[in-house]
Amino acid sequence: MTILVTGASGAVGRHLVTALLEQGRAVRALSRDPEKASLPAAVEIVAGDLTDTAALGDAVFDGVERAFVFPADGGIDPFVAAAVTAGVKRFVVLSSLAAAKEHPRDEGSVSQLHHTAVEQAVTSRTDAWTILRPGTFANNLLSWAWPIRNDWPIRAPHVQSAQAPIHEADIADAAAVALLHDDWIGQAIPLTGPQSLTRAEQVAAIGAGLGRELRLEEITPAQFRTDVAAFIPESIITMLLDYWHDTRTEPDRVRAGVTELTGRPGRTLEQWARDHHADFAATT
Repeated sequence: MTILVTGASGAVGRHLVTALLEQGRAVRALSRDPEKASLPAAVEIVAGDLTDTAALGDAVFDGVERAFVFPADGGIDPFVAAAVTAGVKRFVVLSSLAAAKEHPRDEGSVSQLHHTAVEQAVTSRTDAWTILRPGTFANNLLSWAWPIRNDWPIRAPHVQSAQAPIHEADIADAAAVALLHDDWIGQAIPLTGPQSLTRAEQVAAIGAGLGRELRLEEITPAQFRTDVAAFIPESIITMLLDYWHDTRTEPDRVRAGVTELTGRPGRTLEQWARDHHADFAATT
């Protein structure tokens, strides 16, 4: 049985490929640019584009029974339609906790609209799906890498708001289980990290993982907008500020999804920082 992994060169996809290979599974990766994918030699890499039916050749689905679906920008409808027609029987979808619309801030947000469309592209075509809905990625904190590398203060608003950042490897491990076992068919599973930490505590956890004392400077939401306006679309800035504002009084709730799927607790933020030590290494 061949398992098709889309988004295989991304943060979750790379870990998922490794997890599946360690289980002795045949893995095929879909890549827009196979020559730059830099995946293990055991992986079969095929050229293709999730968002473009014309770019999906016959080799993409040949012998594939199960597929991991990355939530690509631009829509995944062409890919799912082609996969179902080709006989792919099981789908594990990477979505977002925003798609559950548990909070008023989620409704109509960029993340909710995008990931709801991704989920519907699959659930409208087959019943053999499992949806993984992670909350905030620990990788989002790589936005602090530049000041940390330069030994500058981290500038952040709402430093007493609390989130439960999840390690990308935990998402991948959960996806591997969902792909290899049928116990999770028809379920949408929320995933978070094992701890709900204030943003001040997140800075401290990263510092502990790096073996460094980090500095934090609280700024206003208006100052944050000014700092990032040239790099982040306004819709994303609004979504982030709404999230951080709300989690001041209602901290992120830790979910048991990682433990339920993998049988072990999720990795801590301190562990994530150790795993990303190179990203935060001081400039010379």
